[in-house]
Amino acid sequence: MIMLNKKHKIKQDYKKAPLSKVHLRVMLAIALGQFTCGFSLGITGMAMNNASNYIAISDLWTGLIGAGGLIGLSSSAFIGRLSDKIGRCELLMSNMYVLAILSLLHLTTTNLTWTFLIRIGIGLMMAIDYTAGNALLTEWLPKGEDSKRQSHLLIYWVLGFIASYLTGTLVNGFGARTWQIILAAGAVPATITALFRTIFPLPPSPGWLANKGKIKIANRVIGKILGHKWGISRHFKRPKDNGSSSWTILFSKKYLRRTMVGGIFYACQTFAFFGISIFLPILLNGMNISNPRVSGNLYNISMLLGIFLGIFLFNHLSRRVFLISNFLLSTFLIGLLALLPNAPSSFKLLLFSIFSIILSSGLVLDYPYPTELFDDSVQASGVGTCITISRIGAAAGTFLLPVLTDVGGVNLAMLVCACVLFAAFLVCLIWAPETAPQYLKKNK
Repeated sequence: MIMLNKKHKIKQDYKKAPLSKVHLRVMLAIALGQFTCGFSLGITGMAMNNASNYIAISDLWTGLIGAGGLIGLSSSAFIGRLSDKIGRCELLMSNMYVLAILSLLHLTTTNLTWTFLIRIGIGLMMAIDYTAGNALLTEWLPKGEDSKRQSHLLIYWVLGFIASYLTGTLVNGFGARTWQIILAAGAVPATITALFRTIFPLPPSPGWLANKGKIKIANRVIGKILGHKWGISRHFKRPKDNGSSSWTILFSKKYLRRTMVGGIFYACQTFAFFGISIFLPILLNGMNISNPRVSGNLYNISMLLGIFLGIFLFNHLSRRVFLISNFLLSTFLIGLLALLPNAPSSFKLLLFSIFSIILSSGLVLDYPYPTELFDDSVQASGVGTCITISRIGAAAGTFLLPVLTDVGGVNLAMLVCACVLFAAFLVCLIWAPETAPQYLKKNK
């Protein structure tokens, strides 16, 4: 009995375990989900651009269907709360199967209302990966690797987004059904992700189990996967049970500033990013840039370069400096583009590409920064709430961009994006807390 107690006492914190195959397996499962999410969101703009060749579709419906997935994603606060209540794996093991089925339903209807509702359902399934997937990854990865690997998730999301653009340009020859087939293509990455998670099941979250008071079960899970010398930290203290108030506590004095910063920076960023990215063909036509296919590929390359730049900056700048400078530069670049409507197309394309690199680099903060803002007891709920606020911004940008372009031209749309990005700059300048571990240690 004494020996057992000694063994129990000398268990090492599983968050200090070296990176292993299990960690990488969880990372791959979540990365596949991010690829699928990027693909499923990006495919909408390409499909709607194709649909306009065969059916009468107003700017209102173009905006609504484009925003449908993002409206579904706005359920992330509810999904995060549900994930904190019932666990991560239960949701992550089924959502991609549902997403694949919903994608295939596009083949059965050309009704715009039903198409809009299907997109909302797809967004709801994506919300599970954004919240529960993000939480599971950070709760399993070793300290020091969690934020770093989270910042890499954007690579897979952007690759999925780029793959959707390429799919939209390559799928043709099906006449009036082409746009439905483009939308249904989202079933392919969703099915691959679902099968991977079935063949290599996701392990339960030890952090979630411990927070629920199930420390023995958590240690059993850790021992089975990492080895019996690893377990929950001896310094672990179970947070007080907030019960039904754990959602509202995010707006209490303790968390309000963090909730608002996380939601507002994310919303303003996604307002510009999704509005521009999903309706890129409309924007390029409005700027009189010839050969939209070449221009679109240049935008996608710029976006990918931006992610790699963002990962570099993430590891070398404080979170505050990164946020503030990114929004200021993005505001300046798109504002300049909006105020120079008569500039040569080559200059506008160059400026737009630089803007794409800068704006995309800031996306790297979307996963780690909201996670760092909240402690484990409300992490999934906090991240989910930030994502919900952000999707309202993203849906607004996606809905408004084609409408603004129709009302006042592409320059009005870009000027509105510049104003939104400047608002985010001001919020971050005044309120954004520093969360980078290396900078927090220096200031202690």
